[in-house]
Formats: sequence, structure tokens, C-alpha cells
Amino acid sequence: MFNRTTLIILVIAVAAGLGLLASQKFFAAPAPAGPAMQTVTLFPQPRELPAFALRQSDGTQLVPGELKGHWTLVFLGFTYCPDVCPTTLAELAQAQKQWETLPESTRPRVLFVSVDPERDDPDRIGEYAHAFHRDTLAATADVPALENFARSLSLVFAKAPAADGAPPESYTIDHSATIAVLDPQGRMAGIIQPPLKPKAIAADLAALTQASYK
Repeated sequence: MFNRTTLIILVIAVAAGLGLLASQKFFAAPAPAGPAMQTVTLFPQPRELPAFALRQSDGTQLVPGELKGHWTLVFLGFTYCPDVCPTTLAELAQAQKQWETLPESTRPRVLFVSVDPERDDPDRIGEYAHAFHRDTLAATADVPALENFARSLSLVFAKAPAADGAPPESYTIDHSATIAVLDPQGRMAGIIQPPLKPKAIAADLAALTQASYK
């Protein structure tokens, strides 16, 4: 449903992304040349993330150290999402299938973070994410922790009330569709913007992984 709240979220997301790209471009030192990218936009310098703690679907905590050692794609969403979330996870699953031949110790990962903790408990998000690909990580947290995490990635989300006459629990969540790209040091290294191209995503992340561990 495209409404005024959705428009505001999209405007904020675009502004945040452009601001981050501009600051990276004009205020960071040039980074060493890496592999040519088809769809990933890499920043001149990766950005350290502030401390965070999310709850994974297996009940364990997801903290910054857990994201080290792999290139990771982070996508915000929620399991009741009617369109963007299932489409995005299905497209990312196509890329994940092409990574299955890579060593597990360095294989790129996908992290789905639910920004709807009111309805999405760890068990539900795990079942949802694994239905797309068994390797997809899933996590959530309380709203303040999620807001801080999203902000650190220059992503946004907001609860949109249910339509007039509809049950209150039928609310939706407006959220960024951009994917954050984290490097093997757990730093934000770039973004992927829709529309997604699974083959290009698979190729870019495979090239980045190879460059990082050769």
C-alpha cells in the first residue's frame, strides 16, 4: 500500500543514502582499487558500526563480532510483508544458491532483520527466512535497538496503522528496500539498491570474497 507514510519513508531513505554516499565520497580517503562491481555500490572507505545486539532465530545474540569473517547482505523487513520482503528474499536466495560451492568458512551471508518484533518472534522469523534459503540468518530486537541498528546502516522503518475499519493488528511496516553490504570486518562497505539482479549480486559478492581471501 503506497500512502503518505510510505512516501515519507522513501524520501528519508533516499536522503539518508545520498547523504552517506556524499560523505563517503568527499570526506574519506581514496580506497584501494577492488574488483569491478555490477550492482554493488562500494564506499571509498568502509564505516565502523556502533555496538548493537539482536536476537537470532536460534535464541543466541547477534553482536558485531558475529558478522566478521564473511561479506554479509543485511535486509530489513517483516514476515507479514505482502510483496517487497518475499520478493527480495527470493531474489537473494537465487544468489545464495550460486554461493553454495564456495567454502562455508568464507561464503557470503544474508541477514534478514525483522523490524516488527510485536508480531515476529525468533521462531517465526527463522521459519520464514529459512523457507527461502536454509543459510539465511534471521534476527530481531526491541524497537529502540532496531531503530539504532537501522540508523547505523542509514536505513529506516516506521509502523503504519491499519486502514480504517481494519483490525489494529493488520498494520504494516514501511521500510527501506536498500540492502546494506557489510565487509568481513563487520563494517558497512556499501549498498545494493533495487531493482535487484540476483546473478549480478552473486557475481559481485563472489568477487569480493575472492579478493578478500586470496
